[in-house]
Amino acid sequence: MAASNINRVILTGNLTFDPELRSLPSGTSVCKLRVAVNTRRKNNATNEWEDKPNYFDVTVWGAQGENAARYLSKGRPVAIDGRLEWSEWQDKDTGKNRSKVEIVADTVQFLGGRDDNAGGGGGFTPRADVPTNTSDFGPPAATPQPVSTPVSTPADDDIPF
Repeated sequence: MAASNINRVILTGNLTFDPELRSLPSGTSVCKLRVAVNTRRKNNATNEWEDKPNYFDVTVWGAQGENAARYLSKGRPVAIDGRLEWSEWQDKDTGKNRSKVEIVADTVQFLGGRDDNAGGGGGFTPRADVPTNTSDFGPPAATPQPVSTPVSTPADDDIPF
């Protein structure tokens, strides 16, 4: 039996524009999102940590896409759980082959409060994947040595059964 492959993406970030909802001729709804996710990297020239944004195209199908379009707006924080999908096509204008990788969302979780247009509200604060305070990476504190205690065996008359 062949091993199964895993294609899973989980990310949190903020929407870079309002959701775009459209319907296919079949009546199926499809919503397009673009999510910005910051990655923290150390600049070797300045020795400072800097945020570098990464942008991801997300497709949400059906009723979930309709809800995303109804309740989300630019700047809102979201959590996306989905899979990567690669597509290829030929550019109509230039005739060149084009391709892209996008995220097809299985679930979209709305983060923050309903009225948080700037994002980051409602108890959710986007965080980078590398902490700013690197003192957290110091040597570990000394761990206490385990104390051995003698094990006593009960006498036959101490057994409760």
